[in-house]
Amino acid sequence: MTDALKRLSDEGVAIWLDDLSRQRITSGNLAELIDQQHVVGVTTNPSIFQKAISEGHGYDQQLGDLAAREVTVEEAIRMITTADVRDAADILRPVFDATGGQDGRVSIEVDPRLAHNTRATTAEARQLAWLVDRPNTLIKIPATRAGIPATTETIGLGISVNVTLIFSLERYREVMDAYLAGLEKAKAAGLDLSKIHSVASFFVSRVDSEIDKRLDGIGTDEAKALKGKAALANARLAYQAYEEVFSSDRWAALDKANANKQRPLWASTGVKDPSYKDTLYVEDLVAPGTVNTMPEATLEATADHGRITGNTIAGTYEQARAELDAVEKLGISYNDVVQLLEDEGVDKFEASWNDLLKSTEAELKRLAPSEG
Repeated sequence: MTDALKRLSDEGVAIWLDDLSRQRITSGNLAELIDQQHVVGVTTNPSIFQKAISEGHGYDQQLGDLAAREVTVEEAIRMITTADVRDAADILRPVFDATGGQDGRVSIEVDPRLAHNTRATTAEARQLAWLVDRPNTLIKIPATRAGIPATTETIGLGISVNVTLIFSLERYREVMDAYLAGLEKAKAAGLDLSKIHSVASFFVSRVDSEIDKRLDGIGTDEAKALKGKAALANARLAYQAYEEVFSSDRWAALDKANANKQRPLWASTGVKDPSYKDTLYVEDLVAPGTVNTMPEATLEATADHGRITGNTIAGTYEQARAELDAVEKLGISYNDVVQLLEDEGVDKFEASWNDLLKSTEAELKRLAPSEG
């Protein structure tokens, strides 16, 4: 059996797991994935924590202690999630040391209810970095209009950032610009740029889900022929933008000061349409200097039957542009789709956060000490 995950890693793609739970940490599963499946990082989001805390009893002891102290629900969530991220960061610390800080990273997201407030997002990013207190943490900031300046401010403070919920090529360029501006601020403040890292989480499968739905609505043979192509085209053109920005004169000046490139991270790589190959967004987005964060099912599918055939982004830009143009010509507005997906993305994470608040509150009540 060929080791597809090793081949993927050898091609310059960092394999991160898009999941975390207390059970994964305490059972040794995370350590096993690092050891056997070439996993070199972890991403989390409010949905992942909501699922982890609402299933099983892995959090009962900590929740019981928090209930006894009568902490607020918000404080309980922060204590629980930062504990998981800290423990995962410790497990990944050898990877962090071996890769000079590039991998071995764990992401934790700012409260999604702050997504449209620059100042509050920056304050929360600083607070989370302080709470987790591990050098191999990435603070996740959504790439909303308010999140862009918050990214610059946070990077300028020397805090490493995962900019998330990127759907559009224009917004992605704004994210890279915000990162460079943050590095310039950090440099002016005399900070060590080699210690600051960032990834830009460019979402993949949701683009196909939305555009395919609209193509089905049109229903012509021409429309059907474009199904399953927009997400890859979008991501490949994002990589083209990455290559342009990180070969610019502006980048060269920061490169001389030992800055790190902000790597594109392919997020939402689990296939939503069962008629597509379950490894589609892994096999067709292979290029050096990228990260692919996978749900466990996608990781297992790639290990089992993935076919890694080298770089699958190089030489695709012309075709990718033609495919997006063809979608636009059918009357599907790219700008409308990506804005809708960004808005939905923020709303979904906020809804998950609210679910997390509710389920944590219920657990605190269940485990609260009885009177007397």
